[in-house]
Amino acid sequence: MSKSETELLTLLRELDDPERLERPLHYDPAATGLKFGGLVRRLEADFGASCESERDTQDSSEYGRVHVPADATVCGTRIVVCVSKFGSLTEVCADNPGAFLGTDEAYKEGALDLGDLATVARALADLDYVSVPEELLESDYEGPSELKHFAPRPTWWTRFFGLW
Repeated sequence: MSKSETELLTLLRELDDPERLERPLHYDPAATGLKFGGLVRRLEADFGASCESERDTQDSSEYGRVHVPADATVCGTRIVVCVSKFGSLTEVCADNPGAFLGTDEAYKEGALDLGDLATVARALADLDYVSVPEELLESDYEGPSELKHFAPRPTWWTRFFGLW
């Protein structure tokens, strides 16, 4: 079940620890890696294609990314799932983060198919990931962490997926 914007903002604030920018206090890289591997396998099975992935991103609060190849999607646009080291947060986007302002815009422009998005959403929900819309992640950061030296206009994306 997807969360409302209010619930997602509450979650983002709960996960925000100004003492731990790159990863949470009880971060378990092995468990995160196992779960991420399960996501890669699930998306490969669901889309019938090999999915490229990047793992354990250094100096970042993002753990990694899974790329569903363009030729496995209805609209011919690659789908990228970014996974944070915090609270199983994810972002789903067309092509790359920032290529569109969210999946709604990508859908309206014919770059994403709703069925493909539903397939990704089911996989994330089944694996207990929390999908946060790109539009919310790109909103101004309003938390206790000092992020101005990392970005001139910090966003929630900066906080939970950015480089340190």
